[in-house]
Amino acid sequence: MADLSAPAPTFARGLAGVTALESSICFIDGEKGELLYRGYDIDDLARNTTFEEVAYLLWKGALPTQAELDDLTAQLQAERTVPPDLLDHLRHHTPADAEPMAAMRTALSMLAAYDAESEDMSPEANYRKSIRLTAKLPTLVAAFDRIRKGKEVVAPLQEGSTAYDFLYMLNGERPGPAAEEIMDAALVLHAEHSLNASTFTARVIGSTLADIYSAITGAMGALKGPLHGGANIEVMETLLALDASGETAQAYVERKLAAKEKIMGIGHRVYKTLDPRATILRELLRGLSEEKGEMKWLEMSDTIRTTVKERKGLDANVDFYSASVYYLLGIETDLYTPIFAISRMTGWTAHLLEQWSDNALIRPRAQYTGPRGLTVTPLAERG
Repeated sequence: MADLSAPAPTFARGLAGVTALESSICFIDGEKGELLYRGYDIDDLARNTTFEEVAYLLWKGALPTQAELDDLTAQLQAERTVPPDLLDHLRHHTPADAEPMAAMRTALSMLAAYDAESEDMSPEANYRKSIRLTAKLPTLVAAFDRIRKGKEVVAPLQEGSTAYDFLYMLNGERPGPAAEEIMDAALVLHAEHSLNASTFTARVIGSTLADIYSAITGAMGALKGPLHGGANIEVMETLLALDASGETAQAYVERKLAAKEKIMGIGHRVYKTLDPRATILRELLRGLSEEKGEMKWLEMSDTIRTTVKERKGLDANVDFYSASVYYLLGIETDLYTPIFAISRMTGWTAHLLEQWSDNALIRPRAQYTGPRGLTVTPLAERG
């Protein structure tokens, strides 16, 4: 007999507008273009804190004191080294043309085998594993890129910020203050974004009480999709194609709109106005463009953005300007999504720590649309 006291099931395609759980980590107002981490506006955080401070904020719920920040920074620095066997796997068992997110997804999963606490689900152990994952992914990304280019792997430093050390391992030379500041701000801006597809994936897996490496591997799989983490790659590929073809940005937009085709980096599932992260990234892009004497990427991006805004009322999202920022930092386009993951590791793990603090298995219902009342025809009579 049906449970008449149970609420009637609701249906929303893609879970649009559905509230799945409560969280104190992130707030988004898509109509106003507002994004808060633990109550702090993203603009304030990007301008006045570091990635390490934001990691502490997401994990612990408050900004750190100097002593707390020093302690966390020291822990992150100490955990940057990855097992030699994992580097050998990247050298000898990962094709040079492997898709970077696929390589990193596998490498993160393999880390579990080298972590003595991998199956320890205590809050203390899961916090330590959150630090390890955040510390080691930049090392893995940089090592993968250098190995596929036939270069020696650069060992992580036991000093400096996450942004500084990542650029150092990636390029083999210490970055200047401007590059470190820009990379750090980009990491802050991508650190958290509520129940996006990859974060929800992590929480669903975590709700089964699977270990943190299983949940993070699932999140990496979700982020790999071009509708989630790969948009800035397509943005940069568009800009590079425009530059090579000689087609103007205005003509490109008109052509795409006439064909009713999507323009990557424009529009967002949540924001109905300009993504607040895009504002800061545009400022970073302007400063970097002026420093390098290369304004064309900013000019093309601005033309695309303003034209689409005038024609369709849609605005830029975080991927739109981050693409050119990373490009001017000398980063390969196919590393954009792994860098997204380096930052978002803090948000993923913060959500897992929150999930496990009061766990409930996440198990939504599906609205059945298939047939009913069928009966089995004997095998010999099926034609």
